[in-house]
Amino acid sequence: LPEAARWESYDESEYPAKAATVGVLATVDEDVRSLRELIIYGLKGLSAYSKHANVLLQDDGEVDAFLQKALAATLDDSLSVDDLVALTLETGKYGVNGMALLDKANTTAYGNPEITTVDIGVGTNPGILVSGHDLRDLEMLLKQTQGTGVDVYTHSEMLAGQYYPELKKYKHFIGNYGNAWWKQKEEFETFNGPIVFTTNCIVPPTPKASYKDRVFTTNSAGFPGWKHIQADANGRKDFSEVIALAKQCKAPTAIEQGEIVGGFAHAQVFALADQVVEAVKSGAIRKFVVMSGCDGRMKSRNYYEEFAAQLPKDTVILTSGCAKFKYNKLHLGDINGIPRVLDAGQCNDSYSWAVVALKLKEIFGANDINDLPIAFNIAWYEQKAVIVLLALLYLGIKNIHIGPTLPAFVSPGVLKVLVENFGLGGITTVEEDLKTMVG
Repeated sequence: LPEAARWESYDESEYPAKAATVGVLATVDEDVRSLRELIIYGLKGLSAYSKHANVLLQDDGEVDAFLQKALAATLDDSLSVDDLVALTLETGKYGVNGMALLDKANTTAYGNPEITTVDIGVGTNPGILVSGHDLRDLEMLLKQTQGTGVDVYTHSEMLAGQYYPELKKYKHFIGNYGNAWWKQKEEFETFNGPIVFTTNCIVPPTPKASYKDRVFTTNSAGFPGWKHIQADANGRKDFSEVIALAKQCKAPTAIEQGEIVGGFAHAQVFALADQVVEAVKSGAIRKFVVMSGCDGRMKSRNYYEEFAAQLPKDTVILTSGCAKFKYNKLHLGDINGIPRVLDAGQCNDSYSWAVVALKLKEIFGANDINDLPIAFNIAWYEQKAVIVLLALLYLGIKNIHIGPTLPAFVSPGVLKVLVENFGLGGITTVEEDLKTMVG
């Protein structure tokens, strides 16, 4: 085994010296370093998806074995740039497998997502806000709050929980509160009740934040001073403390009113296949634009709201992840009854758009997936977006645009390979990119 698997120390004073010898920059060749990091970020995203599936008692031994194989390969100095490029694409292959595994886990447990109108207002009862990605936690909380007079709301990526039939059946499952993760400091203040983080995207609260004593974490999420809810030997969690606190809180303060529509994962889109195909053949739908990915607080990300708003009315947005919060409340209308924003769900539900693209290729008899009227304008931020990108590259999808900036860990040499082999590009202005991607 390499030293990375053997080295062990409980003396924190040793860490800085050791870090200097094994950190990212310890790899001198920038192209090798770039590919290693690209693979590692992809593996982090893949491991997150695998973990969510494991919670629902689904696993894939081949995915687990690849995670170990690929991590070990990032320490193998005998591998060339070409070897690592091949391993990068192989990471994308297992990314597809990992997302398929999670899709199977979620739909087996909770049914296929279906078209759902979600209330973005508030009720009169006290509430609990659930953030993150883990649907199992949401289910346990819904069961334990039945008959308590406490309502449950989703936040950010957990919005997708609203689309599953087995979760929708709870009458106290009220709706979605708030927007993407980066607005949480303001929105948690006005929610008034407890918040449960099931996974990532925690923004550290300010010292004066009133909500900091009513936030709970679980799974791999955590923050100093916040109470953490552990599972018992059977995987069950006791949310009684959260529920008791909620009963002492006032109802959420409304920050918006209205409804949004989602639930367009692959099974639901296939149910509308005849309608979609007819709209494409008649010219009513000229192009689909996949705008999955991540949202963030940087002003440069307003580009995606402007891009969505300016898309021609004969185009349809296919989205997933928290990027949708830039445009899912713009009221962009529909085409022959098909909403112009089709939300598949969480970032891992980008898998649905890959499945839909492959199905359209079959329906239209296209020789190449890139002959389809689909453009890709992806907002990336973290590891899950990286594994989604690698999965799309593995499937042979070309001319993907990512932004608002290109990843800093991609060296000029590696970027050249991605541009030449896959047509990978960044974004420019809304006007120029509309010409390039839509015509």
